Amino acid sequence: MAKKVFVSGCYDMLHSGHVAFFEEAASYGDLYVGLGSEKTIWELKNRKPVNSDAERLYMVKAIRYVKDAWINSGSGIMDFEKEVIALKPDIFFVNTDGFTLAKKRFCEEHGITLIVGSRKPSEGLPARSTTALRGDCRFPYRIELCGGWMDQQFVNRVCPGSVITVQIEPSLEFNFYSGMATSSRQKALELWQGQLPLGDRQQLAKVLFCCENPPGTKYISGAQDQLGLLMPGLNKLNFDNDYWPASIESDTSEETLRFIQDHLFLIPLSPRRASYDSRAGACITAEKVKKLARSAENAWAAIKNRDVEGWGKAANDCLDAQLAMFPAMETEELKEYRSYFADKVCGCKLTGAGGGGYMILVSATPVPDATRIVPSAD
Repeated sequence: MAKKVFVSGCYDMLHSGHVAFFEEAASYGDLYVGLGSEKTIWELKNRKPVNSDAERLYMVKAIRYVKDAWINSGSGIMDFEKEVIALKPDIFFVNTDGFTLAKKRFCEEHGITLIVGSRKPSEGLPARSTTALRGDCRFPYRIELCGGWMDQQFVNRVCPGSVITVQIEPSLEFNFYSGMATSSRQKALELWQGQLPLGDRQQLAKVLFCCENPPGTKYISGAQDQLGLLMPGLNKLNFDNDYWPASIESDTSEETLRFIQDHLFLIPLSPRRASYDSRAGACITAEKVKKLARSAENAWAAIKNRDVEGWGKAANDCLDAQLAMFPAMETEELKEYRSYFADKVCGCKLTGAGGGGYMILVSATPVPDATRIVPSAD
């Protein structure tokens, strides 16, 4: 008997990349596809799919590599659990951006082999992604590499410090509220119709900052989001008792960005709970803020000196300082990930304010099954 192979995803705006993925998965046996519901897509991406559940299901079922398909009944990145338990597949096939420890653990618990593929287009065809087809592919994301929270005045007024960001190419669509400046990016897409506008990038970032933080805003969106999205390359944003940096240091050299690309990896975490409050139980002291500030200075120096071990240690120090100030950032999933990668990478931290998002891994060698990023210098 042929082995049963399961894959899961949204498969909105079906394209050749999806078909190539199905073809590769089906090479291992009979392919079964679980589709994320419209509700799940809204929870993860903060948008509705272009095609309805019925349309997406109809198209996926019509592909010759697919033996059967359905709409998953659950929610979040583990929306398939009920259906997979009933199906009892031999193999769970995912791409690198779909790999999580939760899926790995689920497969181990149910005797399923987890196979991680790669995004390879069919021979002679270009690489395709839903993000590109949606038309917002030209606008970058940003990753906060170290010093997060220092752009908030109630932190940097205790002690000045820096936030280090890197602008990255939108090679995939990151989950909403994942610490990748997705809400600021969405506002930018509304303002500038999906393209980076011409003009002084710092001034444009101020425009975006004001649009996102109108008078009366309860929690100010930190300037690292707007500047990180609009400023190319690697940037060190130096804050001192204000919401806007007192100065900015930048590096757009090919050597620096290649070093970051070669040693930075992402692993997706579960989405934030609706009730998540990153500031719950916050405890801000001068000692903790100084540790956060030192971590950013050390990370900047390590990256400039091509010292991956030093960068990893700075990432660990940054996360320790953040968790000491904002204990709500720490989840059971985070504890599991830190323990799992403790002896496998040089260091790790969270994207954004925690509660979900992505785990940033700094490693001297490639991390199997992790997502790679491409820094942008444009």
